[in-house]
Amino acid sequence: MTRLLLVRHGESEANFHNIFAGHIDPALQPRGIEQAELTAQFIAEHYKVDKIYSSDLQRAYRTAESLAKRVNLTITADENLREINAGEWEGAEFFSLPTNYPDEYAVWEEDVGNAYCPGGETVRELGERIMGELTKIAKENPDKTVAIFSHATPIRVAQSIVETGGLDRMQDIPWVSNASVTEITYENGKWNLIAVSIDKHLAELKTELASSV
Repeated sequence: MTRLLLVRHGESEANFHNIFAGHIDPALQPRGIEQAELTAQFIAEHYKVDKIYSSDLQRAYRTAESLAKRVNLTITADENLREINAGEWEGAEFFSLPTNYPDEYAVWEEDVGNAYCPGGETVRELGERIMGELTKIAKENPDKTVAIFSHATPIRVAQSIVETGGLDRMQDIPWVSNASVTEITYENGKWNLIAVSIDKHLAELKTELASSV
């Protein structure tokens, strides 16, 4: 059995300013760096991590660095672990999207599993990308514990697919909080969901996702 720890990055500049980041590359907020340190401590105390992978975007990679330094492992940067390619929405403030893209954003809010970002990816394309990469990582690391640092939408997609078998009920899956840990396992071609959005270790530094990814 392979154990994957899906870690959402700490609070970023885009999160703080309520901007849809997608593939653009904002840095972590100071609070996000503190969150990364607390999550690294939590993981190191509760798991024996064998390998670390991260999205190559700096908000995820910087979050991964806190754990890598603590457990003396290198990080494998992986662009397939990136946030959804948000196309025309990248860099836009969330409050502007309902006005500028009323139909598309309504689907994002009400039926996110069937949503698409104009000029970017559909959520189903993201699902194929993320689950393909998680499966590849799991098969390459049998019987190991792997920490994977990624983003809000990929983790929500993965949870939806593992928990419900697809994306049609993804709107019922809550967003995970910054620097939280979601644990899934892979064995004999089957996924299991063990824990979602572990974040008690963040205490007063916990930040919820309103809408910004």
